[in-house]
Amino acid sequence: MFRAKLSVVPGWLALAAAAWLMAGCSSTTTDKTANWSPNRIYAEAKDEAGSGAYDKAVPLFEKLEGRAAGTPLAQQAQLDKAYAQYKASDKPAAIATLDRFMKLHPASPAFDYALYLKGVVNFNDDLGLFSFLTRQDLSERDQKAAKESFESFKELVNRFPESRYTPDARLRMNYIVNSLAQYEVHVARYYYTRGAYLAAINRAQLALADYREVPALEEALYIMVQSYDALGLNDLRDDAKRVLTTNYPQSEYLSRGFRSKDDPWWKVW
Repeated sequence: MFRAKLSVVPGWLALAAAAWLMAGCSSTTTDKTANWSPNRIYAEAKDEAGSGAYDKAVPLFEKLEGRAAGTPLAQQAQLDKAYAQYKASDKPAAIATLDRFMKLHPASPAFDYALYLKGVVNFNDDLGLFSFLTRQDLSERDQKAAKESFESFKELVNRFPESRYTPDARLRMNYIVNSLAQYEVHVARYYYTRGAYLAAINRAQLALADYREVPALEEALYIMVQSYDALGLNDLRDDAKRVLTTNYPQSEYLSRGFRSKDDPWWKVW
């Protein structure tokens, strides 16, 4: 009678397989903070952030939020996490954390700081990490972040005029307004250099209508003078030139033309 022959697994191989399975089951990462107090977690998170290890600080702040829920320490952890996310170049996460903080804690004494930090996150995002290398100024970048930054600073200034962060917020607001005006003029110049004179005039007029007492308006008027001249609209050209010389009697645009790219509008030294 034919009998099937069963293979026998060597004992050492069975033991190795069992050891492998046990190792796999025990490979779950243990939480080293399981027995830590909230204060210790906070201290460790601050140490990581202080040394620049923001990627390590963020999860510690997140743990602290859960462990210290409902306490001022949990609120502090949220704000510190947002700052760590910002320093780690994770702008969307930082904004989301700040929005959540402001929604959950509208009466927090740190609400002014949350508004300020949100403004700073958008402000620096719009500047760009390598703008100093490319010489690309804020006015030439997408303005969405600049406008969101302005709104955060504006709310801070209106709601917390005595806040320690308000003076710096005002300075940043002035810079942003100048930037937004210059953005319109940048576009107007773009149209002018490509022969789209009507579009250049419309964009320059938009800057003049929306902004007051900002440096960019001098160039806006000059673009209008040049565009009207290119279109042969001499009366409108002369009117624009009259406004330019009245408001900017020392204007160098009429004598030297447009500024060089090596002389950005925001350069003050």
